[in-house]
Amino acid sequence: MGFALSDMQLSSSAFSPHGRIPKKHTGEGEDVSPPLEWTDAPEEAKAFALICHDPDAPLCKPGGYGFVHWVLYNIPGSVTSLPEDGGDRYTNGQTDFDQQSYGGPMPPEGHGTHHYFFWVLALDRELDLEPGLTMEALLEQVEPHVIGMNRLVGTYKRG
Repeated sequence: MGFALSDMQLSSSAFSPHGRIPKKHTGEGEDVSPPLEWTDAPEEAKAFALICHDPDAPLCKPGGYGFVHWVLYNIPGSVTSLPEDGGDRYTNGQTDFDQQSYGGPMPPEGHGTHHYFFWVLALDRELDLEPGLTMEALLEQVEPHVIGMNRLVGTYKRG
């Protein structure tokens, strides 16, 4: 399948699509991950991965752009939701905060509204990936196994 949107749906009880992410889930608040739920995953999904990325961040780095806020994987195929602050239940990758945990929105002062893409990827098999993968390394590992994906976009403006 590669990286193409599918019928999967990703939602959060904390914010609506293209809605403002509550301060609680940002670097200005408690900095806890929002609750997430996904539906309509392919029946053959054996595992999931999640990513949160801000393409509006004014940062460029070798091989990428924007800012990675969360990389979470090794989520079993039987799981269809994460509770608030539920990222410690599975394997965390490396974020651009140089940490292995969720880091919420915190755009630069005066930089306007940023868009935060929460992605869910359905995989055709469990991969048992090591902790600390960057978003790029994770995507390289999972790409041959992606059988469904979709995103939820939230917004945040500092201040």
